[in-house]
Amino acid sequence: MELRQLRYFLAVAEELNFGRAADRLMIAGPSLSQQIKALERDLGVRLFDRDRRSVSLTPAGAALLPHTRALVERADDLKRRAGRLAGSQPVRLGYVNWLPPDLTARTAGVAQLHVDAWVAPSHTQAARVADGSLDLAVCWIRAEDLAHRGLRARLIGADRLYAVSSGGDDGDVPVGDTSVLLDDDTLSWESWNAFARHLSEDTGARAVRISDGGITGPAFFDHVRRSRRPVVNSPKGQTTPLPPDLVRRPLVAPKVYWTWSVVWRESEERAAVRAVAEALAEGAGDLGIHAPDAWLPDGDPYKR
Repeated sequence: MELRQLRYFLAVAEELNFGRAADRLMIAGPSLSQQIKALERDLGVRLFDRDRRSVSLTPAGAALLPHTRALVERADDLKRRAGRLAGSQPVRLGYVNWLPPDLTARTAGVAQLHVDAWVAPSHTQAARVADGSLDLAVCWIRAEDLAHRGLRARLIGADRLYAVSSGGDDGDVPVGDTSVLLDDDTLSWESWNAFARHLSEDTGARAVRISDGGITGPAFFDHVRRSRRPVVNSPKGQTTPLPPDLVRRPLVAPKVYWTWSVVWRESEERAAVRAVAEALAEGAGDLGIHAPDAWLPDGDPYKR
């Protein structure tokens, strides 16, 4: 005996017509009839008298109807209470520099979301999820890191990267004609350095070593001014306004994408945590990352 069969019994008892009950339940009439017969077998009593023109409750069906209705109402109440409990559970979310613009709307009915104030690099936030300091993080992640740290991930966003150059030419630039910066501070820039190395190896972009943290910010703009090539912008500078002497240039051949994932522990048992992850990933689509001219690094969980 299953709860859905009890719901079917209630619908037929209230409609006293299998066709109308099937329409109300949005299932096929033969399937409804089979489920009622299965319920009668499980209970050991006949619930309905039926012929070609009418359906009526048997004495046993009439006697069981109020108890069935009470059971279904209690089940519905239990589901509502569980939903309220899940929605009241605190969930800790860390991030790097990007969050979905509709974060609050997506998660409001799912959990009490607390966005962690410590903004840290992707590899740091992934490690914090793995050790339990966070429940979830929005970050860039590699498949090998997911396996190593016991994490799961869903795609929730993607930035198409661009190049920055001096002068007035703001036209498309092939990636092979650009420079990409790698910083000696691997503690802060481990994720970006891994991404940039793959980009250089795959496309011919010139890898340039720096040691001043100039992957983003004013130091990045100084590197652009000194460079004879356009310089690939990092996701951390994706929305930073450019100085008037610099221009943004779309990267082509290929188009370069940085993916954002929501990550959580494989062993996570809290329904609220998994519900937040699902809410953030819902409707993400492929965000252009699987177009024929798109590029993702080897090891990106979403590379096909």
